[in-house]
Amino acid sequence: MLDYLIPFLTRTFAFDANSPLLFTQFYFWGFFAVVFAFLTLIKNRIALRNAFLFATSLFFYYKTSGSYVCILIFCVVANFFIGKWIERAEAQWKKKFLMIIVVIIDLLVLCYYKYSYFFLDALYDFTGIELHVYNFFAAASNKMFGTHSLVDTIILPVGISFFTFQAMSYCIDIYRGKISAVKNILDFGFYLSFFPQLVAGPIVRADKFVPQLYKKFFLPRRTFGIAVFWILNGLAKKIILSDYLATNFVDRVFDTPLLFTGLENLIALFAYSLQVYADFSGYTDIAIGVALLMGFRLPQNFNSPYKALSPTEFWRRWHISLSSWWRDYLYIPLGGNCGASVGTFFRMGFLSLVAIMLSGSVWVGIALGLFFLYIAIYAYLKPDSRKFITTNMNAMSTQIVGGWWHGASWNFIIWGGLNGFGQVFNKIWVKRSRTFRAAASFILFATSAIIFKQSHIAIFAITAAYFGILFVGIYSVLIFRLFSDKYIHGIYVAWNVSLTFIFITFTRLFFRAGSNLDPAEANEVAWNTAKNMVQQMGTAWKWDTIGTIAWEHINIILVFIAGMLIHWIPKKVKSRYRIAFASQPIPLMVASSAFIIFVIYQFMSADSCPFIYFQF
Repeated sequence: MLDYLIPFLTRTFAFDANSPLLFTQFYFWGFFAVVFAFLTLIKNRIALRNAFLFATSLFFYYKTSGSYVCILIFCVVANFFIGKWIERAEAQWKKKFLMIIVVIIDLLVLCYYKYSYFFLDALYDFTGIELHVYNFFAAASNKMFGTHSLVDTIILPVGISFFTFQAMSYCIDIYRGKISAVKNILDFGFYLSFFPQLVAGPIVRADKFVPQLYKKFFLPRRTFGIAVFWILNGLAKKIILSDYLATNFVDRVFDTPLLFTGLENLIALFAYSLQVYADFSGYTDIAIGVALLMGFRLPQNFNSPYKALSPTEFWRRWHISLSSWWRDYLYIPLGGNCGASVGTFFRMGFLSLVAIMLSGSVWVGIALGLFFLYIAIYAYLKPDSRKFITTNMNAMSTQIVGGWWHGASWNFIIWGGLNGFGQVFNKIWVKRSRTFRAAASFILFATSAIIFKQSHIAIFAITAAYFGILFVGIYSVLIFRLFSDKYIHGIYVAWNVSLTFIFITFTRLFFRAGSNLDPAEANEVAWNTAKNMVQQMGTAWKWDTIGTIAWEHINIILVFIAGMLIHWIPKKVKSRYRIAFASQPIPLMVASSAFIIFVIYQFMSADSCPFIYFQF
């Protein structure tokens, strides 16, 4: 008996890096079943419930990240006590000083694990001083617990960006007077570490979640059904869409793009755009459903982002909790739509320095210097343009910081910069007349086509195709208006949704190229992957075999089309079938859930793919 029991308990409670607790594993649902069963026994003993869920969340994070759970505990302790000190401080300067201290602490924790390689590489590039990363945490752990963790490697703890941002917003909101400090450290620990959303969001604001800590457990019949629906919906997104696309096609193309044709690279890029949405929103759906079963409501994190009519609207619909965090704690404090602040210019200068460091080229610095000189002269000569310029500087720098948040490598900087450029360009573009837009798109198309014809640089083939499509669409509207004054709203929506989706999809080339890479090699590998895919999509087209190639990947294409069609279903229709599922009699719900789970797991591969945003 003991020969079986001891290994079983060891597997259950010991950390195993090869088998973390994932929503897609039966092990997690066994864990949740035990948690939920115990929760039903203590549901109205609030203090005990919160303490139990805090301990459970720590165990969950330990099973996900091992001894890095100590970092989470440190963040709980530091932010809890400093948050209380901020509230108790009478002098405004003292409140501000404490707020700055806690933000610095949280950022130091985040930067140490996320940007150590970047800063040491930059130091070497600029001074020739070669230093290597040293994992102080692993060294301390080895001495304290007799472990043998590597001290010359820094591994990013799962979800560190999410819980540090959540902790910062808590203390900043106390400083702003929006919330009161949590009185009990166990309650605060539960808020900061709540396991459904701990490792990949959504980022939960204290003013929305903390009041729920003190409410009795309440789970109406329909709410239970909605929770089950969200869980099944998330699992279907993750396993049927995301994992299927990744394992059967996307990963192979991104790993070796030169072995595939231009069409195959294009299919992989669009499939990845659906994959990353299904993966991330699938995690959020499951987190919302699991939290709802325990009586807690998490905020909406996605609102059909591929229905967006513009890049700006896309970021209001995508990863809403992070986008709103950037808006409230970075964009608005730096001036937002109202103008510039000292922070605006500091941030632009800092990001320029980062760009120079990453490139290692003095020419990048010269180009940026000339660009900012032009902007300054333009703003001086045209005072009316200053607010527009500074507003877009704030938007652009916020997007670049968002890219850098994902990782300190060129591909993420480019990805953030492209999204910022898309927002700024779109604001300028829509203010121009339709005739001007038709002429400009034709000139951009012709210029790109001529450059490609002369130089065979692949990126110009891609821009020629994009601006050619843009010109045809705008010119068609001009012709249509000659014969009819009717405005067809559906065509307008479909056109803008398509253009936005195409633009966002091509920015994801740089996002995916650097994902899951060791920071020490991310720059070179990511850049080569992106360059090779652009090369293939711009030049390597076998026009006589397009039909054959498409048929070879018909399953991927059909899954992609099905996923996009489901995504584009009107919100009212989705709400109806969600409520219809939740309103079923319990026996019928059990039967339908069992059938759905059976179908979902037919698509499951032998090795479950980790959720994409675990790495951030």
